[in-house]
Amino acid sequence: MRLHGTELLGRSDADLSRTRGKDLAMVFQDLSSLDPFQRIGDQIAEAVRIHRRTRRTAARAHAVELLERVGIPGAAKRARAYPHELSGGMQRRVLIAMAMANDPSVLIADEPTAGLDVTVQAQILDALRTLRASGTAIVLIAHDLGVVAGIADRVMVMHAGRTVEEGPVEEIYRGPRHPRTIDLLRAAPRIARTPSAPRARPSGPAVLAVNGLARGHGPVRAVDGITFDVRRGETLALVGESGCGKTTALLEILRLSAPRRGRVTVLGEDTATLRRARRKELRRDVQLVFQDPLASLNPRMRVRASIAEPLTAFGLPARQRVRELLDLVGLEPAHADRYPHELSGGQRQRVGIARALALEPRLLLLDEPVASLDAHVQAGVLNLLQEIQSRLGLAYVFVAHDLAVVHQIADRVAVMHMGRIVELGPTPAIYETPAHPYTRALLAAIPIPDPILERARPRVVLHGDVPDPANPPDGCRFRPRCPLYPALAPVQRTPCDASDPQPRATARPDHQAACHHPLPPQGAHP
Repeated sequence: MRLHGTELLGRSDADLSRTRGKDLAMVFQDLSSLDPFQRIGDQIAEAVRIHRRTRRTAARAHAVELLERVGIPGAAKRARAYPHELSGGMQRRVLIAMAMANDPSVLIADEPTAGLDVTVQAQILDALRTLRASGTAIVLIAHDLGVVAGIADRVMVMHAGRTVEEGPVEEIYRGPRHPRTIDLLRAAPRIARTPSAPRARPSGPAVLAVNGLARGHGPVRAVDGITFDVRRGETLALVGESGCGKTTALLEILRLSAPRRGRVTVLGEDTATLRRARRKELRRDVQLVFQDPLASLNPRMRVRASIAEPLTAFGLPARQRVRELLDLVGLEPAHADRYPHELSGGQRQRVGIARALALEPRLLLLDEPVASLDAHVQAGVLNLLQEIQSRLGLAYVFVAHDLAVVHQIADRVAVMHMGRIVELGPTPAIYETPAHPYTRALLAAIPIPDPILERARPRVVLHGDVPDPANPPDGCRFRPRCPLYPALAPVQRTPCDASDPQPRATARPDHQAACHHPLPPQGAHP
């Protein structure tokens, strides 16, 4: 294993330490590689000072510049923050900034865009392209075939620890030969180019109704007055950029208590009026599937015990029910005796789904349930969720950043931006005729798992920083990044400067958008 012709294997750790972080850098997938007790700017500055021997002041200034390069808003302020004060997407960008600190010869990027929304993903990929243009070689480890198509020159497909196919990216994508490669490309989620058939909403009362819900953290309104409902057998997806409030909304619903502002109604009951005993009883009907199945499962508990835990908590018989749940989620009886580390990522997520279904809930909240899975396993889990919903009539609230996945599973989509819903409607209307310019930008940034199409299309990256949520701009919160605003207001003030628009109905059925100048169904803005 040679770097610039010099053998790396067998060298002392002290010798390798002079190479790591300078000539050879890495972006880790696991966000726990950030020190929780050290400020963000100091962690980046440390990487600079170790190899460049610069002064502390200069290293901190360079750290702020690096944060700006990877698209972090208010970089100087964020440099003084601790990791837990940043969203997951921002933490990932910090790791990339740290790896870029010394302009390495080789950058190993382990799933650098995993868990990120498409606009941030586009910024990260642009940062990697800039680094490559300056002469840095990149080894990209990824399961998102759209991301690979947009940046890779060559592809090596691995299975069971071995290389099964290797070659130029266009050759592999257009003419795969190995069955594993063929399966991966077939399973990659795609958005159909032909119009979708309209999906009629199920009849009956809402399983969940959210009205004007708000939740703040100090001066930041993470969720700021959102309204939606979900009916039996229906899937509503919450989408938007990292830090827009999707997960906060989910957790606020799960609390089943009085919100700071607004109202949450579950199965016809106002959560603000629930007594403690009734709240515990209602928790059986509302369950959560987490994004990271490994972190959400106790590593010291066998699968059988993890699935049985909610049943035991409510004093219900578990043995036969665990067998039924394993069968329901497509796992073998033998899996019951395994520990989480003995399962694949897809199997662990199936265990998480089985545990969430143990108490026969009527509402399932899913927080990025397939974000960490490769395309083949992802497809299996999505099919499983659809089968379970069809069989049991569950209502889903599906939080996701992958809009291709959302297109496959959702009946309706709510697009969130800075704590608010800016567009809400049936999936075909959102994807084929988006009314809000932010929705259109999100859709235009979806990677296509085809290298020729991906590289030929115009690159869409929202310019400017996401406004500081602690100090949002006057007027429309999307205005500083809106591609339409400069043409709308070259000189004089417009409604976009005066007020943040509230959602209002469009000409399309069951569809609303929070925009002073919603886009027409076809063509550009008038």
